[in-house]
Amino acid sequence: MSISHLPDCEVAIVGMGPTGVMLAHLLGAVGVDTVLLDREPDLVNLPRAVHFDGEVMRIFQNAGLAHALLPHVRPSQGMQYINPQGQLLLERKPAAAPGMHGWANNYLFHQPDVERILRQGLVAHPSVQVRLLHEVTGLQSKPNGVDLHMTDLVHHSSQHLHAQWVVGCDGARSRVRDHMATGLDDLGLHQAWLVIDVELQQNLDLPLATVQYCNPERPITYVNVTGQRRRWEVMVMPGDDLEHMTQPAHIWPLLAPWIQPHQAQLVRTAIYTFHSLLTQQWRQGRLLLAGDSAHQTPPFLGQGMCAGIRDAANLAWKLHRVCRGAPEALLETYASERIPHVSHFIATAVKLGNIIQSTDPLVAAQRDQQFLAQGPQEIVNLSPPLGPGFHLGQGLSGQITAQPTLSDGRLLDDALDHGFAMVSAQSPEGSNMPAHIFRDLSTLGVQWLHDPALRAWLQGLDAQWILLRPDRYVYATAKTSGELSDWDLTLAFTHPDPQSSASDRSISKLQESNA
Repeated sequence: MSISHLPDCEVAIVGMGPTGVMLAHLLGAVGVDTVLLDREPDLVNLPRAVHFDGEVMRIFQNAGLAHALLPHVRPSQGMQYINPQGQLLLERKPAAAPGMHGWANNYLFHQPDVERILRQGLVAHPSVQVRLLHEVTGLQSKPNGVDLHMTDLVHHSSQHLHAQWVVGCDGARSRVRDHMATGLDDLGLHQAWLVIDVELQQNLDLPLATVQYCNPERPITYVNVTGQRRRWEVMVMPGDDLEHMTQPAHIWPLLAPWIQPHQAQLVRTAIYTFHSLLTQQWRQGRLLLAGDSAHQTPPFLGQGMCAGIRDAANLAWKLHRVCRGAPEALLETYASERIPHVSHFIATAVKLGNIIQSTDPLVAAQRDQQFLAQGPQEIVNLSPPLGPGFHLGQGLSGQITAQPTLSDGRLLDDALDHGFAMVSAQSPEGSNMPAHIFRDLSTLGVQWLHDPALRAWLQGLDAQWILLRPDRYVYATAKTSGELSDWDLTLAFTHPDPQSSASDRSISKLQESNA
């Protein structure tokens, strides 16, 4: 059989779930030659993920997708943990107003609606090619890239593609991860649940909030998704017949406390095992992992898809700069930053899962007594710092800041491009910034944004300057010009000799903008 050779590319992404598509968006926005591969003919038209948070909406904003998504998502009405007596144990408040990222703190959505918009938006990026019905059958790592061997499932032919970098966004059963032969760290939760998605045929008086029914006899989660879509997740108990559990004859008795068969249509029933796993190695030479191929989290915090989107945001700018000549060592900061960050979310989800999954009546009674004695506790959106990597490693470094509003009414990120940004309340002219820092910022291609409306925000952060990375995490802050001298930005320089293109130390080398 003859093999057709496709044109080489800079980055090949295996898998067109939300993580892979968002990585393609972010790479395409900066002109990286990207090929996106998937074995399916189209998106999977089934509800899976149902929640993302305000930080993820901010990533969508920076990709130019937020306003297209808004008609298809809705702010969350909160989440409640309820014991069998109907008493509130803990809750997440409704997302009634914009949070720190300039958007609601939490959103509910129907995944096919969101995925369709993400995929349609790829047409805005000429450097991104999409190849559906292409199954990767083999990977061969080389010093300068990776050879991908594929089958074109339409023409039943073999194809070859050489990419400088390959990112496996191909899910929990990742072929790319299998090729890397890396192990998995087990974080302690494995439990089968029956997931039931329905579409109501009439308006019913069902909870507006997500409800975790912490009943030791049968833990159940209820989710008010969007429109008439509702979801129930039912914990599989000892003695349950898995073969028959997904059948309507078993489903409707489980849902009887809420709905009757004539009131809703079953859309999907499936048994999932909720895992808490962390892949040990996220990079091997020119191969990288993102999304479920790198980590799996139980759904009790609604962070599965969010974690993958954060991977994409962290990895995209680093791949872009490495493709343009930055040291490959920059990519070592991807896993070192993301693993501690995502581990914090997984550990919290496991703790929440242990609350609802208590099936011993005595343990559940002790749980209830403890919570009720303290009064209902609040679940807040997590915002942990990154692990060690490309940031100064102290103060706000490695954290994501709030997104303030500028004097012209725009959110901060809407005034920024896709690179690094130096944010201040004052013009750089006349500042006492050291000359070598001007040189390095110029080499980095930094955009300087100054706006007096940011003064109070900066004062609250005890900073005069903030250097934001392309993913909007903080590289460093500085209150005085002397604090800038410790900044070392060379790892992200996109050419080997910064002196050759940065001999002019004047502020005119910076991209300056104001609001």
